[in-house]
Amino acid sequence: MQILNKIVAVALIATCVTVQAQSGVGSQAAKPARTRSVRIKPKTQEEILLEQLNEKFQKLDQLNQKYDDLQQKFDAMEKKMASRDAELEQARKDAATAQAAAVDAKQKLEATQAVIGPDGSTVTNLRTDVAALKETSTSLSSKVETTEQKTKQLEHPDTIRFKGIDLTPGGFLAAETVNRQRAIGGDVNTQFNGIPFAGSTAGVLSEFNASGRQSRISLLAEGKLPSARLRGYFEADFLAAGTTSNDNQSNSYPLRLRQAWAQAELNSGWTLTGGQMWSLATEYRYGLANLSEAIPLTIDAQYNVGYTWERQYGFRVVKRIGNRFWIGGSVEEAQTLNIGGHNLPTITYQQPGNAGGLYSPTSNYSFNYAPDLIAKAAYETNWGHFEVFGIGRFFRDRVFPNGPTPPGAPQNPTPSVLGAFTSKTQGGGAGVNGRVSLFSKKLDIGAHALVGNGIGRYSSATLPDTTAHPDGSLALLTGGSALGSLEWHATPRLDLYAYYGGEYAKRAWYASPFINSTVGPTQGQPILVGYGAPTNIVSGCYTEVLPVTSPNGGGDVPGSAANCNADTRNIQEGTVGYWFRFYRGSHGTLQQGIQYSYAVRHTWQGIGDPNNNLPGSPKGIDNMWFTSFRYYLPTTGSK
Repeated sequence: MQILNKIVAVALIATCVTVQAQSGVGSQAAKPARTRSVRIKPKTQEEILLEQLNEKFQKLDQLNQKYDDLQQKFDAMEKKMASRDAELEQARKDAATAQAAAVDAKQKLEATQAVIGPDGSTVTNLRTDVAALKETSTSLSSKVETTEQKTKQLEHPDTIRFKGIDLTPGGFLAAETVNRQRAIGGDVNTQFNGIPFAGSTAGVLSEFNASGRQSRISLLAEGKLPSARLRGYFEADFLAAGTTSNDNQSNSYPLRLRQAWAQAELNSGWTLTGGQMWSLATEYRYGLANLSEAIPLTIDAQYNVGYTWERQYGFRVVKRIGNRFWIGGSVEEAQTLNIGGHNLPTITYQQPGNAGGLYSPTSNYSFNYAPDLIAKAAYETNWGHFEVFGIGRFFRDRVFPNGPTPPGAPQNPTPSVLGAFTSKTQGGGAGVNGRVSLFSKKLDIGAHALVGNGIGRYSSATLPDTTAHPDGSLALLTGGSALGSLEWHATPRLDLYAYYGGEYAKRAWYASPFINSTVGPTQGQPILVGYGAPTNIVSGCYTEVLPVTSPNGGGDVPGSAANCNADTRNIQEGTVGYWFRFYRGSHGTLQQGIQYSYAVRHTWQGIGDPNNNLPGSPKGIDNMWFTSFRYYLPTTGSK
């Protein structure tokens, strides 16, 4: 097309040139003479023709462009038509395939109808058979799974099945030692209120003792009813001393009851528990559930100064309210510890046990007239556990006003039981426990406190509950205990712990109607009755005395110091230690631990010996090291 346009253009140019040449010859013959006037030179015929040709060329280019656009659109339409033809062809093929499938389906349907009959009874029977097969398959799968579980339990049982009851044995075997700077004559449990003063024979001698007596056995029995879960639990160790127990050769020690209780946990949230168990005053790690007690990680079986606990008879009722709140109350065994003080009137509040009544004749038991009452509420959060509790206690003694008078007072010439009477009083206290878990429960920080009157028995140092007035009635001692705890579960194998606690008993003393006639610094002054009296003579606490013949035979034993009437004001203890597990798995736990404790016993100010620079408040200090090597049964884990 472009070549054709060019040929036409050349022909037009040639025609125009010829015409111009012809017209030029005639004009020269007829051209007039020149004049001097200036005129605008008109366009020549060639210029006019060239302009006309340019305009035509431009129009031709526009027409060519439009032609090219139309040609492209035509080509695109041809491609779409080809694609559409292909799609139509595929649709024809699909329709043919579908028609063939429909014919085949119709034939199969007719064949199936011929088999199942017009009423479909065959299909119904088939469906029934399939459902039965499914049920049988499910039952077989369940039985296979149950059989596999039973096989695993037989190979590695967590519990022992006995007549529908799950029996879970537990406990550990222990090899333990204790090394004390000052001897107290004790095994791996420390009598903190018996730490000797430096001047005594025991205060200048250390002791190293070793035993396996803290080894423990336990058994948990559980049975499930539609409306409740029933439990029974038994736990014992060998930290008891029989009348013939010793470390001389066979080291034979009797079994000691730690816990024995029965429980019904109802689906409604109520739990009833009765027997010997940890007191409800003890801190718990979760709710108020038995076996979740927050026991210090110490090797020392007396735990740590400031820890609130008892293991004794109790009957408790606990109600779970939701998943975070519990309330509970318990009735527990009561005992009055040795009444503290000096120059006390003639009273009695306990007696040696009656062997015929199955009490030890070498131990004393209180004349209790009512049990201890404890109430507690516990609240659980995602990051901590918190408790508040109260203890109610009841005391009594028998007073003999005409009995023997205190030393230093004019003696009654004819002591008698005339005028004897019974005195009663009540006391108690309140406490809090809090435990916060941080860093994905790797670090536990705890704080614990108990304050009140007559609550010394409920803490590890067992300070006295009470003293007496001059008339013989009991005067409860105000006091309390506190404990801070830090437990770091560094790895699944390593636990580190630190505790610091203290217990306090306030002094309570009263002036009697008698004047001291004994020669000494208090001669001529009223005799003070009670606990921690400032007139108590304590100068003898710094002086070692000759031993005395042992009542058990076998040599002499340290004698009791004269003029050492120091009453404990407070006892404090700091403890650090660790547990490392060499192995912890399906075959049990093998672990080792070391504990160090520093304990100090402070006394109330009395009368010392200023001439020899002996202060009036002696104190006892003990540095103690414990070691333990234990194997735990698989179901119980470590402490």
